[in-house]
Amino acid sequence: MNFILVSNLILDLENFFDFKLFHNGRPGIIAWTLIDLSFAAAQYNKIGYVTNSMILLNFLHAVYVIDFFYNEDWYLRTIDIAHDHFGFYLSWGDTVWLPFMYTLQSHYLVRNPYDMNWLFFAFVLGMGLVGYYIFRTTNNQKDIVRKTKGDTKIWGRKPSFIKAKYFSTDGEEHESILLTDGFWGYARHFNYVGDLLMSLSFCLTCGFNHILPYFYIIYMTILLVHRIERDQGRCSTKYGEYWKEYTKIVPYKLIPKVY
Repeated sequence: MNFILVSNLILDLENFFDFKLFHNGRPGIIAWTLIDLSFAAAQYNKIGYVTNSMILLNFLHAVYVIDFFYNEDWYLRTIDIAHDHFGFYLSWGDTVWLPFMYTLQSHYLVRNPYDMNWLFFAFVLGMGLVGYYIFRTTNNQKDIVRKTKGDTKIWGRKPSFIKAKYFSTDGEEHESILLTDGFWGYARHFNYVGDLLMSLSFCLTCGFNHILPYFYIIYMTILLVHRIERDQGRCSTKYGEYWKEYTKIVPYKLIPKVY
């Protein structure tokens, strides 16, 4: 009897409070920012000033975090939120892994203060901003095409796409758009190129004296390649022949001519 009451209480809480949405954005993303700022303050207390590498790292992280909250409705359609169930993978990952591991570079810079020369500073800043531009523009292209049902322009022209039909679990037929133009014409997950460029720029703020800060780009590469393969299987099942047609037009998964 008590088990039934607890189960009903959990169901009532799930209807009242979106655990997945909360954990995806609130604890981890906010803690990421606060921990970064705390490490910047710790560096100031330690050496009397904040290095330009720490300032750049905080800026690049802030760009990503501000984008997250400004475009939070977009994240609701990502594979983590739209398809993964809420459990250990998301709850522990967003609450523990994200704020402690994504701040690895700022932690490293407290223990190993490092001032970048301004040429290298400009290079890393440029890489981070180019990565952000690719990441955001690529995702916006798909969003606007789907919202307008293809009645829009990408790079000054009508985009090419495939109108794909699929069935939901309740047996109802739906229609979606598989974009084959813009950045999506280069690779099926070209938005991840932007992610990886941003991730690498975070690591580069720490210089080249130790491999530890580069754990982040290694981890992100493994994560995104794994996600690509998961998405490949899901979309192949979902779209069937339409997906086969799509992969013929856009054969590369991430990097054109490479993968």
